[in-house]
Amino acid sequence: MALFMDDFSRRVFLQSATAAQAPVAARPNVLVIMFDQWRFDCLGANGNPLIKTPNLDRLAARSLRCTNTFVQAPVCVPSRISYLTGRYPHCHKNRVNYTPYRGAEPMLQSLLQGAGYKTGSVGKLHFWPGTNAHARTTGFDMVQLDDGIPRTDKFSDYVTWRRRNDPQAQLVHYNETEKGQGNPFRAKIDRQYTPTAWTGLETRRMLRELAGGAAPFFLFSSFFKPHAPYTVPAPFDSLYNGVEIPLPRAVDLAYIRSLPQPVQRMILRFKPAYDTDRALLQWMWRSYYAGVTMLDEEAGLILDELEKTGKADNTAVFVLSDHGDQMLEHGLFGKNVFFEDSVRVPMLVHAPGRVAAGVRTELTEAIDVLPTILEMCGVAVPEHVQGQSFLRGGGREMVFCENIMPEVITNGGTGYPWAPGKGIDGIRHPDAKMVRTERWKLNYYPGNGGELYDLANDPGEWNNLYAKEPGRVAELKGALLDWMATADENGQIARHWEI
Repeated sequence: MALFMDDFSRRVFLQSATAAQAPVAARPNVLVIMFDQWRFDCLGANGNPLIKTPNLDRLAARSLRCTNTFVQAPVCVPSRISYLTGRYPHCHKNRVNYTPYRGAEPMLQSLLQGAGYKTGSVGKLHFWPGTNAHARTTGFDMVQLDDGIPRTDKFSDYVTWRRRNDPQAQLVHYNETEKGQGNPFRAKIDRQYTPTAWTGLETRRMLRELAGGAAPFFLFSSFFKPHAPYTVPAPFDSLYNGVEIPLPRAVDLAYIRSLPQPVQRMILRFKPAYDTDRALLQWMWRSYYAGVTMLDEEAGLILDELEKTGKADNTAVFVLSDHGDQMLEHGLFGKNVFFEDSVRVPMLVHAPGRVAAGVRTELTEAIDVLPTILEMCGVAVPEHVQGQSFLRGGGREMVFCENIMPEVITNGGTGYPWAPGKGIDGIRHPDAKMVRTERWKLNYYPGNGGELYDLANDPGEWNNLYAKEPGRVAELKGALLDWMATADENGQIARHWEI
């Protein structure tokens, strides 16, 4: 097996020959639009005939559409930090939500800021501490913040804005619904005062401000939706009335008990939902689709605003997702597992004159976004970055993902009873690793077995071959070992010697 680090090492050690930065006038602006918990199959351009995403579909038709992009963790914070540092979670150490950013590795916004870019962020960052002031220390010049959950409302610029502007500010915007409507998830809050509308509004305002300056800009626009709860305002709530969306295969407790123990525990935590009423599930899917369509409208408005600024031809646009959503696939809502619905995400890249439109089917990792943007902007890629730019073509032989969610396993909050050598609540080692090739996927849970899926013949991941294919398991475990040993070699074997 040829290790991807060989190519990575070759590239970073050649960077000294090209480290000189491009003239400022030649540098593109960068606009990143991120949705939270957006499934790969919930985009018309990716083959979904039911979902309404006309603006993103039009963008996809003139963009590079990546169809095999995988996140490095199926949970918000580790995934987002991987996007922004170009490093794997076990290296940047933000392994669970609401863990402090150590600042040891510079983020994308800091690297661009240091190269003369003006930087801004609107919406969900999910950093900790979750304050506007802290976000600025990571490299953002301007910040408008809303992480989307009650525990961070005290930090939210959106919540402050809504209290000043919404005549019905007393309504709970997360999940307060209208009773007696066709869609049980119809939100009481008016559309114009939703977090989605605010994020779009502030993105357009900040875009105008950044585009009016002399410096190139980087703008990170991050929406909370389509993340649960599935509340959606009128008129989007009725958009899919009467549409029968194909629902996930129903599972029973016997199937769940056949999965490795950590996966069982995730599915059965809190109040298990695997037997959710199918009629209610249909409304959840309709509302999830409606949330995506509302995001599509906001994305269209942002792209229209970009055109109005006159900067569209010199702006690289990335549309991304931090992870997917099971939507009751395999009996689970949310994420935290390695099924395709959680780890495979949409990605569109529109960069006129820099990236040709088309379809990229090669395996790509989320950490590849940072070096791609830096190369596009003429900024040297730091040696510690583990991603690889896909501007020069070529994909990966395999992609990796990892997950450690002790607060999920223990049904706890921010604390959990972990002790070295003893594990967490009966799980000896809750850390899990995934390796996926074009055909095979191994999910390995040390001390708790694993899952092996033949994706060519079992794309739904129902037939676990872990016990039936020991040779294949051993081969892929070897790939995991090589990855763990070499992923951070530029940090372990660096030029630190003084004599």
